[in-house]
Amino acid sequence: MNELLNVMHDRKSSRMPFDHIRHIPKPHLLKILEAARWAPTAHNMQNFEIVVVTDGLLLRTIESLKRPISETFVRENYAQLSFTEEELEMKKTGLLAANFPPSWRKSDFKLDKDAKEDIANLRSLPPCSAMMVVVFDPAKRAPASEGDFLGFMSLGCVMENMWLMANALNIHFHIISSLSAAPIEEEVKKMLKIPNNLKIAFTCRLGYDHDSTHKRYLRVRREIKDFASHNQYGSWEME
Repeated sequence: MNELLNVMHDRKSSRMPFDHIRHIPKPHLLKILEAARWAPTAHNMQNFEIVVVTDGLLLRTIESLKRPISETFVRENYAQLSFTEEELEMKKTGLLAANFPPSWRKSDFKLDKDAKEDIANLRSLPPCSAMMVVVFDPAKRAPASEGDFLGFMSLGCVMENMWLMANALNIHFHIISSLSAAPIEEEVKKMLKIPNNLKIAFTCRLGYDHDSTHKRYLRVRREIKDFASHNQYGSWEME
């Protein structure tokens, strides 16, 4: 039980460049796919398929694609930022502002010259040795699931299973949502010959750290009493 909790505690998002020369062993890729296979899905629909990309040329081509970044995302992201580690430890939610370009750390963000340069610098993905592209058919949904809410929950379960297994195997894991947005999604689908009726749910970058001195970033979580209630909402007495 403690071993499982330790894997959950150690799970993290790794946004840095990976060693694209060091390949992930096939047995490890298969274990990550096996973890996805046993993820719980609504009505056991198993509403996902996964394209594993290990070809170096394909990976470099996908990494070089110019990813769109929404002004809305940058503006709304500001509310999640802390500007010191002390502030982040006090809030226990959100992200450290230093993870983002200077132009994104302003409450009155504008798409000016500095912001355009920062966005241009972030458009290329860091190198990796493998990607897993998770796709689904939006025409299929769980019964009586408005907006396919249960289907998206299921895709989240798939993501978590893959993430935990990768981290248990000491493989770095990074979720990318930008490849799911138009028009870049169509480019990726053409490259990987993904049928038009399918949509990209999310993409995972996988690999090993080629710099053992890479600095670990501060990770914070609320205490149990900050989000849980006992018998009635807002009451916590389970000490």
